[in-house]
Amino acid sequence: MSVLRRLLKFVAPYWKRYALALVFLLAISGLNLLQPMVIGWVVDGVLAAEKYDLLLYAGLAIFGMAAVKGIIQYLQRFNMAYAGQKVVFDIRNTLYRHLQQLSYSFYDQAQTGQLMSRVTSDVNAVQRFLSNGIVQIVSTVVSFSATLILMLSLNWKLTLISMVTVPLLLWRVKIYSTKVRPMFAQIQEQVAVVNTRIQENIAGQRVVKAFARKEYELEKFERDNMELLQRSIRAERLSAINWSLMRLLTETSLALILWYGGRQVISFELSLGTLISFNMLLGQLLGPIRSLGWIVSMVQRTIASGERIFEILDTEADVRDKPGAKPIGKIEGRVTFDNVSFAYDGVNMVLKNINLDVAPGETVAILGGTGSGKSTLIMLIPRFYDPTEGRILIDGIDIRDVTLESLRRQIGIVTQETFLFSASIRDNIAYGKPEATDEEIIEAAKAAHIHDFIMSLPDGYDTIIGERGVGLSGGQKQRVAIARALLMDARILLLDESTSSVDVETEMQIQQAFSRLLKDRTAFIIAQRLSTVRDADRIVVLDNGTIVEEGTHEELLELGGIYTAIYNLQFRPQEINFLGDDEIESVFNQGGGN
Repeated sequence: MSVLRRLLKFVAPYWKRYALALVFLLAISGLNLLQPMVIGWVVDGVLAAEKYDLLLYAGLAIFGMAAVKGIIQYLQRFNMAYAGQKVVFDIRNTLYRHLQQLSYSFYDQAQTGQLMSRVTSDVNAVQRFLSNGIVQIVSTVVSFSATLILMLSLNWKLTLISMVTVPLLLWRVKIYSTKVRPMFAQIQEQVAVVNTRIQENIAGQRVVKAFARKEYELEKFERDNMELLQRSIRAERLSAINWSLMRLLTETSLALILWYGGRQVISFELSLGTLISFNMLLGQLLGPIRSLGWIVSMVQRTIASGERIFEILDTEADVRDKPGAKPIGKIEGRVTFDNVSFAYDGVNMVLKNINLDVAPGETVAILGGTGSGKSTLIMLIPRFYDPTEGRILIDGIDIRDVTLESLRRQIGIVTQETFLFSASIRDNIAYGKPEATDEEIIEAAKAAHIHDFIMSLPDGYDTIIGERGVGLSGGQKQRVAIARALLMDARILLLDESTSSVDVETEMQIQQAFSRLLKDRTAFIIAQRLSTVRDADRIVVLDNGTIVEEGTHEELLELGGIYTAIYNLQFRPQEINFLGDDEIESVFNQGGGN
């Protein structure tokens, strides 16, 4: 009931529509009750009394009731569908908005297919209840009560006999609801598993084809799909058994009525018209009870789906605006790490006691081995995660004291995994600054040395690129992402291996652009190219989550420590490619090699 109560809160803004639909349903129920009485009158008052001149009026009355009921049913269905769609629209928007607010840590664990299942199939299951179920439940109660009262007024003995099977019907509904709810929960969970499998397979098709694993993927999908089939069949089998038993019990009531009522008609204790009316009313009485199976099934599906939806909505963001947070305003760009430590799980520290003060306009290159904490360090600056210990300051202000939106608008980011949207190249470049003019977009593209390539495309900047940038090379995607970051004109730039997918010539062009665009901006760069490292104002070397070396290229080479090892292994081969014999010997002597 707690899940249903929470869902009904979404209904509140549209209560007038639901109330109007309920009024229409009550009118339909009234006409349904009136129709058997009219037919009983036709049998007793027209046919039995041989008043055949009234047959035309009786036919017109029945036709008129059917026509009026048809119009009212249309109005009822439209109002319910309209209200249900509006409610589901609000639920889907609320769910999507909440997903946008959740922290990076949530998406580190969440599966895309699972989330898609909750936004689509679970919301659709809720829609069926909100579009039909709510008013249908009220209508069933009202219709049952009104029909029972009318039947008692016609013949109370016949009514009591017809109610013999009702306790059995209610008992069956209870048994069914107890068994079917966990089944529907399992079905919804398996639907999410299948969606996850489809999403991962589509996203990883290049890997699947590269390693010829088509049959393996088919087997995995068929196994998951078979599990969904089996769970669905079990639920359908239970529903079929329940429906058959409910049908048997209601037909038993009709048989009892015909047996007992027929004897009363034969003994002239009951008119034939009354028996026919009573029989029709009994059908309307047992109909709502029989539909309880369908209603229970729908409610249980709704509860199962609602629980999965609210599981997302109840998840709180690890990183969010604190009460009283204010916009940071225009910044100079000083970034200070004050004794910062961080653990993804809150226990095992990935960064330990980081103390780093970066002046406005300074470029810092961050180096270290795999797992040393390079990417984690710069991801703390825009508050993708919050430090486990310590604090990060921008211009002396703790970043937890300012709003997330204002903070992130001051930071341009090019992540290690370049992501582009299925949109035009113009829209992708202007994503962080949608109000940018064409001139600004072109300038950013030129700075990232992607303008000439864009102009070579048939539609230029209006060219639509595929999902995740399909159709562009790794270097082209990365240059579009760099243009996107540069267009924001942010005071702080975070470049996570931003030139790792470009060739040496392109990287040199990008570095030339960086030398102009990084001026007066604070930049943190994780790079695999020597040119990026040598041009940095400062180099910070991380090892096992701590800063072990810090200085310029020349200063760190003189230390002969970790940076020298990285230089000899990674950077010196790059440098040798551009040097002559005399210069090569000088490089070897500088690096301490043999």
